[in-house]
Amino acid sequence: MATTTKKKSSPRDKAGFRLFLLSLPFLIGILIFSYLPLTGWIYSFFDYKPGKNVFDCTFVGWKWFIAPFNNPVLRDQFFRVMANTLGINLLYMATMILPMFFAMFLMEIPWKGYRKLVQTLTTIPNFISWVLAYAAFFSLLSTEGLVNNILTDIGSLTTPVNFLTENSHMWLKMLGYHLWKGLGWGAIIYISAITSIDSEIYEAASIDGAKRFQKMWHITMPHLIPTFFVMFVLQIGNIINNGIDQYLVFSNAMTQDAIEVLDLYVYRYGLQQGNISYATAVGMWKSVVSVLLVMLANSLSKKIRGSSIF
Repeated sequence: MATTTKKKSSPRDKAGFRLFLLSLPFLIGILIFSYLPLTGWIYSFFDYKPGKNVFDCTFVGWKWFIAPFNNPVLRDQFFRVMANTLGINLLYMATMILPMFFAMFLMEIPWKGYRKLVQTLTTIPNFISWVLAYAAFFSLLSTEGLVNNILTDIGSLTTPVNFLTENSHMWLKMLGYHLWKGLGWGAIIYISAITSIDSEIYEAASIDGAKRFQKMWHITMPHLIPTFFVMFVLQIGNIINNGIDQYLVFSNAMTQDAIEVLDLYVYRYGLQQGNISYATAVGMWKSVVSVLLVMLANSLSKKIRGSSIF
């Protein structure tokens, strides 16, 4: 009678199972907070009224998906919001190179203590909520703020100006706030990439007579370009995702038309006006387009660079 031998599990299999158990809480979190909410997309196919069961409401099919193109008022609002969303995000993408350059120059500071101080001061704003950030800018830029007081004292202004209600150049202002908050944080990944570069390469370049900027240009930057392309491709997928917090706190009656982006538009229609079906349809459309853009950017990266990000 033939005997069967029990196959022993290898240490590699055991290690893989332990890694799976370690990642399991994160997978459960992603399932709960990222995938289960997608069941709410069903609201976009019904004429939903808050407080009622969704299946007790009238099924309208694609009505809310084509509403921005059939209704002249919604169409004007939608295209204005899309112009704001794309315009601001294109400015963000145009300045994505700044964290890389900031990291390169920061790592060239020879005094380690001063370098750590600069890195800390530029990273802290990322952990400040936009509500507190707005309070700080209000104390600086309002009619009674520090900037107006200084300009009035030196005679540059005769009447105080409320810079927060001026709707001129709002895209650039939003870009400035964004860079103030995220420049140091965005540089962290590049700093990590710089520290992983073999120091012998810099030593060999120094022996060959390379100066500091030559080493930055010919050694540091080529090592950071792959990381930059990954970040750039991911940002392409977020080209219609701005978030809501920054634009909600800086929005007022004077600036709303210039900075109302798609996420704020969805919030205004869904929660403030109670049209949850239309807001869900716009949000669903935005998510699908974002996924398609990521796939397109990944395909272009594979063709141009010969490698993809996933």
